[in-house]
Amino acid sequence: MDGKYRIQNVAQIPSPSLVVYLAQVQQNIERAIAVVGGDVSKLRPHAKTHKTAEIIAMERDAGILKHKCATLREAEMLAQNGIEDILIAYQMVGPNINRFVALQQRCPNADFKVIVDHSEAVTALSSAVVKHGVTAKVMLDLDVGMHRTGVPVGDAAVAIYAQIEQADGLHPCGLHVYDGHIHDEDRIERRAACNRSLAQVEEMQNRLSAKGLAVPLIVMGGTPTFPIYADTPDVEASPGTFIFHDYGYTTRYPDLGFTPAALLLSRVISMPAPNRITLDLGHKAIAADPDGVRGIILNIDKAEVAQQHEEHWAINIPESTSMHIGQEVYVCPTHVCPSVALHPFYYVIDADRYCRKTWEVTARNRNV
Repeated sequence: MDGKYRIQNVAQIPSPSLVVYLAQVQQNIERAIAVVGGDVSKLRPHAKTHKTAEIIAMERDAGILKHKCATLREAEMLAQNGIEDILIAYQMVGPNINRFVALQQRCPNADFKVIVDHSEAVTALSSAVVKHGVTAKVMLDLDVGMHRTGVPVGDAAVAIYAQIEQADGLHPCGLHVYDGHIHDEDRIERRAACNRSLAQVEEMQNRLSAKGLAVPLIVMGGTPTFPIYADTPDVEASPGTFIFHDYGYTTRYPDLGFTPAALLLSRVISMPAPNRITLDLGHKAIAADPDGVRGIILNIDKAEVAQQHEEHWAINIPESTSMHIGQEVYVCPTHVCPSVALHPFYYVIDADRYCRKTWEVTARNRNV
């Protein structure tokens, strides 16, 4: 195991716990800035991975002043910590429409934007902002191939954007594009896939321009496609996972240059057979996403995941491996984002590899 992850006072940290290494977080922030050639105006990182006020402060201190998020609680956390340019990349529906209006009223210094992909959402949002005497900036969510949210390029997309422009209290401010369907591990193939997305964005821009509709802002991508959009003029890139990184992205996209900065600390709670140990790291402490290997054990050679339950994780090991009850086990999660959301706080590991404080996962509870 890489020595930078071995915690000096690990005996003082209970398990299972989320541990975050500040030196690696800072390194990842610096790497993201380097990817955009030092032009922080091209960076709009997503807060969904860390959900933490102190991480926002670290990014703000590095000059990153624009952010993206998925929940109203994340948006409020951003506003409360000095971020004024905030994109909520989620369509407001039901009670969240009035909650969004109330958030604007509570945080008048913040420039909030939301996304839409349906005419009904535009109508409902317009009605709410007019009722409360506020306005809202709105981006069209464009589907370029993921088919999760958004509207594909075409007449329907143009009609929705025109509806935003005509709606009382709303101001169209550009296009939001998430390309989570792009999984190409080869950098050249990934760039080709991004170019297909960019071609759709250009077509949409041309369609809107022909109708006299301006597109002042384009926000695209996530962490895997970040380097490609970082090199694309007039596009803001919005990586999220990069801040902590994880085993999944490290193995699939080594070209990104980020380092895992968050691990799960576990311990051996049982040794039911010479070739098996059981950890206290069930799927209530590490995300049950994706299927298969949910994390890689760093400090036990040739460990193989067997059965996982709510509070237990059985691991097969070579019989020659020397183990003891209570032994610390460091696990790098395959998908860090949902793993963070399982923990109300995490243990902060400083540059000396000591834990001296904890940080709250401030925006973990989305409806607070």
